[in-house]
Amino acid sequence: MSETLAEVRMLGDSYTREIRSLLYHAYRHEPTFNYLFEGDRPGFDQRVRATVRELTNQHMAEELPVIGLVLGERLVAVALVAPPQRRLGITESWAWRMRMLLTAGFRCTRRYLDYHEAVLGCLPPGPYHLLPLLGVHPEFQGRHLGEQLLNALHLWCAEDSGSRGLVLDTGNSRYLDFYRRHGYQEIGEVALGPIREHVLFQPNPQPEEHLASQA
Repeated sequence: MSETLAEVRMLGDSYTREIRSLLYHAYRHEPTFNYLFEGDRPGFDQRVRATVRELTNQHMAEELPVIGLVLGERLVAVALVAPPQRRLGITESWAWRMRMLLTAGFRCTRRYLDYHEAVLGCLPPGPYHLLPLLGVHPEFQGRHLGEQLLNALHLWCAEDSGSRGLVLDTGNSRYLDFYRRHGYQEIGEVALGPIREHVLFQPNPQPEEHLASQA
């Protein structure tokens, strides 16, 4: 399918519902979420929807960055970004934990918290941006929007001299080659039952590289 060019936007509160809907559709078939939220047990879709809602609402309440791609006025891809100094903020919130317990249940909340801590444990010392959630709406996959979103994220993070790069993780083996082609290096692996969650790092370009990309 041919490439579709979208507009890059920093998203505010007015996009919250669209962000939640897009991320729910992007994650409900992901192997990691299937394991964390017990996809073989009734209520799985509700647990995924509730988790995405709580993560997004907390992210927006803390006024953390959100970068999206928009076609016309429709949000087609999005990434929640955690700056280096705010990496632990969401899961340290007791209010967030209580809402998760009430919606996703104790066992799934515990699994999510353990997964989150294990991913953070793979990070080397130093300041990095993290991507807790990102996705392209399933209706718009195959149009190179994933590349556009990553490129926008890389350029945005490179403007922060206090960050060494960008970290994300995936348990979907189909995405590994995609991320590696875009310069990501594997820095750790987390076992989640039958899933192997890969933790990946993309270093910010050196100043001369960044200037060349803008030329």
